[in-house]
Amino acid sequence: MKHATLQALLQAQADKRPAVLVTDLASGDETLIVDGQASDTALQAEIDAAVRADCSRTVDHDGRRLFINVFNPPLRLIVVGAVHIAQALVPMASIAGYDVTVVDPRRAFASDERFPDVRVNRDWPDEALEALAPDARTAVVTLTHDPKLDDPALDMALRSPAFYIASLGSKKTHAARLDRLASLGHDQATLARIHGPAGLPLGAVSPAEIAIAVIAQMTRALRQDPAA
Repeated sequence: MKHATLQALLQAQADKRPAVLVTDLASGDETLIVDGQASDTALQAEIDAAVRADCSRTVDHDGRRLFINVFNPPLRLIVVGAVHIAQALVPMASIAGYDVTVVDPRRAFASDERFPDVRVNRDWPDEALEALAPDARTAVVTLTHDPKLDDPALDMALRSPAFYIASLGSKKTHAARLDRLASLGHDQATLARIHGPAGLPLGAVSPAEIAIAVIAQMTRALRQDPAA
């Protein structure tokens, strides 16, 4: 790898931006592509598939044998609300490979006893989200049912490239939530990024089942081609 390419790659990793290094296996020519923006549409599709799968691969493209080396930022999950569902969701997400942070300023909920060995942020949600800076490999899920906590977090998440944003609550609760967020300046296309109610419609009832539904929806958002 050329020195300039290495420096650019290290900068992309520091900025938590997905990058791929495309190398021509015959000539050794290399191209670093940050944020998946290739000029070739067909090659872009190969890059998108590799990035979604978190898997480097060799492809045949335009008569050349290319190696697509994926350098994805780590997966992160920010859970707003140290509630019972969070106690089920956090370990499931950790097993799935997410670096999890629980955000809740209510110390009675956000205790070390309830969340052992978990990073807990007790700042107000908007302050916490600003500091955590969600990137394109971050999921944000709000669970409190309290607009004073959920809305500031969702407002910040919608201003970020987070790949998955979800909020717990009924359809009626979600409709009211969208109205409040619209008053903060978010348009309909932006508000459509929020999965509400959170989770796939599995008929989940218990905290663990709801956590499974959220993990499943989050996985679908991460791995499936949105255009498919």
